[in-house]
Amino acid sequence: MTVSLGVIAYNEEAVIDRILADIAGQDYPHDQMEVILVDSGSEDSTRERMIAYSERCPELGFRRIAVLDNDRKRQAAAWNVMLRAAVEDIVIRIDAHASIPKDFVRKNVMLHEQGERITGGPRPSMIEQTSPWQETLLLAESSMFGSSIAPYRRESGRQYVNSMFHAAYDRSVFEEVGVFQEALGRTEDNELHYRMRMAGYQLCYDPDIISYQMIRSSLSGMIRQKYGNGYWIGKTVKVCRGCLSLYHFVPFCFIIGIVITTILCLLHFPWLAIAMWTLYGILSVWMAVTGIIQRKHFYISDLLLPALFLILHITYGVGTFVGLLSKKPVFVSTSYKYE
Repeated sequence: MTVSLGVIAYNEEAVIDRILADIAGQDYPHDQMEVILVDSGSEDSTRERMIAYSERCPELGFRRIAVLDNDRKRQAAAWNVMLRAAVEDIVIRIDAHASIPKDFVRKNVMLHEQGERITGGPRPSMIEQTSPWQETLLLAESSMFGSSIAPYRRESGRQYVNSMFHAAYDRSVFEEVGVFQEALGRTEDNELHYRMRMAGYQLCYDPDIISYQMIRSSLSGMIRQKYGNGYWIGKTVKVCRGCLSLYHFVPFCFIIGIVITTILCLLHFPWLAIAMWTLYGILSVWMAVTGIIQRKHFYISDLLLPALFLILHITYGVGTFVGLLSKKPVFVSTSYKYE
């Protein structure tokens, strides 16, 4: 089977070389792969690095390396540029801020050869540079209490799930259900996977297919990311409730809990607040200690983990709240033509 592997990027000169090197290192036959790189108007050297990589096509042995432009800036629009340029049997999408082992493509293709139409696996977080603070941020991001609340991320064994990152699709799936909804931001994959499930396709999650995602390198960057994620959850639920799962709304429920218990405290009924914050404190400390034990190393900055959990939960929950209140409509087209 042949493969179209796509990467989109905007101002990613600091990381683009790594994912391109990972693609070059794939152990799946390069003469059965094409690489499609999409730049969204980068203001740094990202596009130049893509072009330099494409000029190595004869050396790397790929069928072709195409460098394309996304004039609409949005991430979903960039993926659609890639999808409409893909011509091979299987389409794989990889974020620029990611890393893939050398067997990533091969393991996806093996599942497709067994009859699966959409495949993928876990996407653990990793850091760009090792430092105590980066390690603490990584633990806050990767902890079940921080972000990884989806049940399948904590289970072993092949199974069917609602959504995946860095998935591999039979190109014919897009011909039937269409491409990404460009009106959405950060939830476009949830909406696309919802349409695929409604069309009868199953998303096969195999824990042996691993890819990695780089976390934000600063707390401020992580806060902006969590707020944006929560914001788009709030906006998306108004137009596509089936796109999302209950765990997407846990931080929002936490915000509601804070509001209700605060009001009760002002009315001289503090016991519910005491119970909620006591339970939250116990859970946050427990999850911090559990993560440190699993990592087998303690940094002094790890003492901030309970506070980091709280910041991430509140940020995400507030984002969801603002998204729900936003009056700016999200237009979701009923046409997703694949050309």
